[in-house]
Formats: sequence, structure tokens, C-alpha cells
Amino acid sequence: MATVLPSPPRVGMVSLGCPKNLVDSERILTKLRSDGYQMSADYAGADVVLVNTCGFLDSAKEESLEAIGEAIAENGRVIVTGCMGKEAEVIRARFPGVLAVTGAHQYEEVVGAVHDAAPMPPSAFLNLVPDAGLKLTPRHYSYLKISEGCNHRCAFCIIPSLRGDLVSRRPDAILREAEKLVTAGTKELLVISQDTSAYGVDIRHQPRPWHGGEVRAHMTDLSRELGKIAPWVRLHYVYPYPHVDQVIPLMAEGLVLPYLDIPFQHAAPNVLRAMKRPANEAKVLERIRKWREIAPDITIRSTFVVGFPGETEADFQYLLDWLDEAQLDRVGAFRFEPVEGASANALPDQVPEEIKEERYARIMEKTAAISAAKLQAKIGRTLDVIIDVVDEDGATGRSQADAPEIDGEVHLRDAGNLKVGDIVPVTIEDADEHDLFGVPVPA
Repeated sequence: MATVLPSPPRVGMVSLGCPKNLVDSERILTKLRSDGYQMSADYAGADVVLVNTCGFLDSAKEESLEAIGEAIAENGRVIVTGCMGKEAEVIRARFPGVLAVTGAHQYEEVVGAVHDAAPMPPSAFLNLVPDAGLKLTPRHYSYLKISEGCNHRCAFCIIPSLRGDLVSRRPDAILREAEKLVTAGTKELLVISQDTSAYGVDIRHQPRPWHGGEVRAHMTDLSRELGKIAPWVRLHYVYPYPHVDQVIPLMAEGLVLPYLDIPFQHAAPNVLRAMKRPANEAKVLERIRKWREIAPDITIRSTFVVGFPGETEADFQYLLDWLDEAQLDRVGAFRFEPVEGASANALPDQVPEEIKEERYARIMEKTAAISAAKLQAKIGRTLDVIIDVVDEDGATGRSQADAPEIDGEVHLRDAGNLKVGDIVPVTIEDADEHDLFGVPVPA
């Protein structure tokens, strides 16, 4: 007589915000799947819906509230987690019907709320999950979170109040996770945290046994070991501490991608001091020159805030001149936006919105011109490209200079024989302000 298995509850997930939130969502889903829950791709098929919120900016909060409202309207049974969970009273005032509200990286509380809302029928056949966990990214690349929280107290940021101070993971645990991801098909590891350069400071860079030796809880040691595991390792959210210089030779050796995501935020000393960030922009320029001497193909991506309180026209022009000299490869800009709880809100000399818009347009014009010139210089070169999409028109991938979702792409013709996840040499034939165009080198 056949055994009839009970139907497990189905969980829907809406994940908003940064890659760190995405990793939190993956961990929650992995735990729920290991408990036997199934995932639902739509509201209608879900017994309960999780909304992992972002609370970094007021616009992000409003997007989170809209997502909660949509989930309640479409499903009715909603659990809220993530950064905006710190403002449970705001969420409950607008949506009194939410089943539970938890804060960022409170995995046990979220999972417990799901168990309460949609209990799992007892069955030994429902507790199934892949060894590498469940992912919300394509199989060939994975985000690898190495720490939580942040020790900085930047005037415009409330991340420490949302996620707490720095808490680093054990290096051996990170490397084991990396091995599992690569075994499951990952080709590119994207290392993320609030402050990757500070990794291990809170645990005094304590070494752990690893494959017959030891590995320190330090960015350099961790990067070297990750480079032995995955074909591509990409570093995000790196503050330019002095020891970052030690990572550049790893890029020259091919252990780590020649790519640094450094959130400079500004260059004018007055603005950096007001932001409560290091104001050593001249030394940074000299270090960038040295990095390029060691790893000539290094790509430096950054973000900048325009219209910060007290930013004068002279300060903004200083930033533009600094960008001319720094020649950063990838740049994102944001208009300053007050965030509830940030100390910058109380600063004098708030910049009018029309001036913010004008400065935003100018910095984007400047950085687009720099990007276009740098990409034009790649025409005729052969670059390694990881393939993200293959269709009847060709393929789309990314070079070592391109992180997923935030940077440019490489569009390929005559690529029907490629597969997603392949890393192939490509001859670059053309470029625009953001993307490259090319053809795979015949095997």
C-alpha cells in the first residue's frame, strides 16, 4: 500500500534591499526548507508570505511598506523581517494584520514565526534541503557574507542601530560554506559585509585550523584561501584601510578578481569630516596609483553622496576634480536623503533639492564620460567573461570588472554554444558608456 505524504505548507518570500539582505533571505529559506516547508513563487500558492525589508533610506522604507501592503492585499498572512523590523510600531500602525515583525538577521525568530503561522505536519519525508542551502541567485554566482554589523558611526547612516556592531564569522566556517557553494556549481563568490576590511577585528583576527594549517580571521588571509576554492572571488564594501594594500598582490596573482568596491562617499575634506569619515583623500589617490602599478587591470567601483548638509559649490567641484584624477571605473551617486535617526539630519546648511539635482546630473555626466573612455580602451582586447544568459540572440555575461546587478555587461554574438556559468575568453569589438560588445574566441 502506497504511503500518502502530507502536503507541507508553502512559504512565499519578498526580499528587498542590498545583497546582505538577500543572504539573510537565503538563510531563512534554507532553514525553512530543511524543516520541510516548500517555497511558493506567487502569493496565491503561499500559506504565509515573508517580506524581508530595507530600512536604510526613507524611500527604501516606503518601498518596504508598499511591499508589505501588496502581500497583505494578495495573501493576507504576512510576516515582516529585516532592517525595518526595528520600526515594528510603524509597520503595525499601518498594517495591524501582520502576523509577526522581527529585526535584521533574527533567523530563529523568523523561522519560529513561520512555524506558528503555518505549522509543519509531522513527517520524516519532508526534511530535505541541498547541502549548500537554498539560493535566490543563479547557480553560478553566490553572495558570501563574512560578518554582520558595523563599528563606524557615519553621520548619514543608521546601519549600526539596525544591525549592531561588527560581528565576524569564523574563517573556517566561511571557507566551508564557500566549498559547499562551489561544489554545488558556484563559479563566482561575491564577498559581502557592512565593512569587509574590518573583518576579524572584533575577534582579534583569531586563527582557526584549516586543511592541515591555520587561517586568520583577516581579510587578506580569507581572500587568499577563497581564491584557492573558487574561480572568481569578488570583494565588496571595502574601506581603504592600510592593510587593503596587501590584497592587491593577490589580484596580480589571479587569486582574487582585480576589483574593489570602496564606498568613498565624497572627497572634499570638509564634507568627509561632517560625514564622520576618514578625510585622507590625497593619500588615497597615491594608493590607487600604486594599486594600478601592481594590478594594472584593477577596477575600482565607488559610491558618492551629493548635497550632503554643508556641501558648498567649492566642495562639490573638489569632488569632480578628484574624480578626474582618480579615474574610477564604476561610480554610483546618490542625492543626500535624511534618514530618521541619522545624526546628519540635525546638521546646519541643508542643501536645497534643486541644487542636489543639478549636482547629481553633473557628477553622473562626469563619471559616464570616464566610464565610456575606459571601456573604449578595452576594444580589441581579449577578456574573460562569465556567462549569465544565453538565448537565440546570443549571450550576455560579465567581465572581471562587472559585478552582477550594479555594473555593466558584455553582450556576445555567435555564442549559441555557450552555457550559463561558462567562463570564456571574449574579443571586445565595441563599447558604450556602460557595456561591452564582443565575440567568443573560437576554442
